[in-house]
Amino acid sequence: MPRVVSFHYTLRDPSGRVLDSSAGGEPISYLEGSGQIIDGLDEQLRTAAAGAKSRVTVPAKKAYGERDPAQMQHVPRAALPVEGELKIGDQFQTGPHRADPVVTVAAIEGDQVLLDANHPLAGVDLTFDVEITAAREATAEELTHGHAHKADEGGCGSGCGCGH
Repeated sequence: MPRVVSFHYTLRDPSGRVLDSSAGGEPISYLEGSGQIIDGLDEQLRTAAAGAKSRVTVPAKKAYGERDPAQMQHVPRAALPVEGELKIGDQFQTGPHRADPVVTVAAIEGDQVLLDANHPLAGVDLTFDVEITAAREATAEELTHGHAHKADEGGCGSGCGCGH
């Protein structure tokens, strides 16, 4: 039976640099196997109990994938939806919708811009310091909707925003 797991984390790159952390905020809650967190972390937390602390290393292929050269594309500068100065490392969304991909400017070559649609952490092995704050069996509603509900939401009808 899938569980809803809540945890705090600190994410580090291979050099030990902190990339992200939930410290000082709410723990992350997810439904196991739902794709809400990266596969490699989901797999390694499957048997973790509330109160457990661990260091989890997730290889790139089970995190954000390996870098894909096919995700690099030259585009005329004039075709980009960005006004003003453009610099290497700039990121922007390719369309008006939240689900539209985010790209990174990898190079500027005259009037051509090389865009990288790979996730910024593609090709990077990740290390998570994790503390499980809660673990429980998922409810039938959570399984149907494919995501965790907060206990105080009272289900989707009370504003989780999933549209059910």
